[in-house]
Amino acid sequence: MTLAITDLKVTIGGKDVLRGVDLTLARGRVHGLAGESGSGKTMTGLAVLGLLPHGSRVTGGITLEGRELLTLPPKELNKVRGGEVAMVFQDPATSLHPMLTVGRQLTEHMRHHLGLGRAESRDRAIELLRKVRIPGAAEAYRRYPHQFSGGMRQRIAIAVALACSPRVLIADEPTTALDVTVQAGVLRLLRGLCDELGLAVLLVTHDLGVMSAVADEVSVMKDGLVVESGPRARVLREPEHPYTRTLLASLPDAEVS
Repeated sequence: MTLAITDLKVTIGGKDVLRGVDLTLARGRVHGLAGESGSGKTMTGLAVLGLLPHGSRVTGGITLEGRELLTLPPKELNKVRGGEVAMVFQDPATSLHPMLTVGRQLTEHMRHHLGLGRAESRDRAIELLRKVRIPGAAEAYRRYPHQFSGGMRQRIAIAVALACSPRVLIADEPTTALDVTVQAGVLRLLRGLCDELGLAVLLVTHDLGVMSAVADEVSVMKDGLVVESGPRARVLREPEHPYTRTLLASLPDAEVS
């Protein structure tokens, strides 16, 4: 077990947005977290990184290989963010800085977390761009985000997240803004990186069809609670909770396998 979330509760402005979430992530496995908008999926990912709104009240536990994250001092938590746990956000157009080159955004993390020099971080950045299948990686290193398509920007955002070899990758709706063909390519990339690098991946999505393509385990959230969890095949083919059955019923049959 790489990351364990236990009885996680989050209250913001007097509203209980997470009401006792339990999840476990393991190396080399993709754990899909599904549910409608407002169910608490993204909030769960943000809680792991300590990125909740100011004034949030958090109880429960989040342990990374046995180390409790919720009680870490801010300086130690900053080392975890990007270094041990990284996040890919829904829209790379907003998560990538438009005024900085791709290379700058990749190497800043390495120099901060890994202490690499200019040449070493550049070589590693270009290799990462190759790994996420960006054509002409050396040239792409010098370009700006707006010079790439949406699918290529999302691949670059994944490269940025992988820059410091994290153990856990949280992917928050990483394919929502992409067309179907590009979406499939990004999902294959995430699955391949998980297998190759031994990442523990939390894939957040409202789309159970996406889960059927890449997830090993699936958890379904509703109103700040995980209402069902289990192996992908069991949850998607023999759901036990009425809400899971409702989500599945809203999809064309061909989308889930």
